[in-house]
Amino acid sequence: MSQVTEHGGGVWSLRVPIPDNPLGHTLVHVVDTDRGPVLIDTGWDDPASWSELAGGLDALGIRVRDVHGVVITHHHPDHHGLSGRVREESGAWIAMHAADTAVVRRTRASEPGAWLDYLARKLAAVGAPEEHTAPLRAARAADRTRTLPGLRSALPDREIVPGELLDLAGRRLRAVWTPGHTPGHVCLHLEEEHPARLPGYGRLFSGDHLLPGISPHIGLYEDPDDATVTDPLGDYLDSLERIGRLGVAEVLPAHQYAFTDAAGRVRELLAHHEERLTGLLALLATPLTPWQLAERMEWNRPWDQIPYGSRNIAVSEAEAHVRRLVKQGRAEAMAGTDPVAYVAV
Repeated sequence: MSQVTEHGGGVWSLRVPIPDNPLGHTLVHVVDTDRGPVLIDTGWDDPASWSELAGGLDALGIRVRDVHGVVITHHHPDHHGLSGRVREESGAWIAMHAADTAVVRRTRASEPGAWLDYLARKLAAVGAPEEHTAPLRAARAADRTRTLPGLRSALPDREIVPGELLDLAGRRLRAVWTPGHTPGHVCLHLEEEHPARLPGYGRLFSGDHLLPGISPHIGLYEDPDDATVTDPLGDYLDSLERIGRLGVAEVLPAHQYAFTDAAGRVRELLAHHEERLTGLLALLATPLTPWQLAERMEWNRPWDQIPYGSRNIAVSEAEAHVRRLVKQGRAEAMAGTDPVAYVAV
């Protein structure tokens, strides 16, 4: 597959690798504007990724120093990682939704070991066994925190305001707030006729919100200082329905490949999550902690083959689904259980 794909109408995508990740790469989109090229996402902060990003731009006749702005769909390091370096090279502005900017600011201000402390406490509270939390405490004691991704991500200097057009000269790019994958995830609706005149209303840069063959991870919004009981899965399902109503001609996601029939893909994902919620209710006929629930859920491989770090992601997804069931009145926490167990009602 070519590193550079032309989508027509002054839009291209560049394949920027993600080191040691089965997703393989992030699709960084380049949008031509009257003030110069603007990037939608930038890729992981890694020398090989930087080389591929710069090489892809060079293939389009663009130098990094020509980049006018960077629009970030969400704060994850495979999307926002290289934003700071792009700004250093070009003076480009960086725009992000305020909710994800708050995550970046909090991460930069926190002592790195505090995240490991929080994660160890949180995992213990949902039923993780001692052998799972022990490596986190050992890493904390040995100060092995400096390689955690996102610790020094660039602070954005512009805010993406939902519903408003971004300041892109000669283009109509409107922000659509789509929380769920992160609290400040945005999709970006290019409100222009499709260059191939496909039926529908413009094109959608969907980040990780809407992907053609993957259901994005929906876990808990992590904020050690906030005790608010959020509902990320509910946020995601509401956001999906909002995107489905746009009637876009084509979706340009940040992973995999461009596709049409956004409404059909939305219906598939809504059905997938309802099926999963129904399956979890069956499991919760017996009281289970979120960790025990994650052990019993269906993943892309058996639980004993899931890597250590991925288990943390899996249990966060289990928690997000349990929260949704509780909010719907279909499950409840059992009083007096520690770690807390949930049961269907």
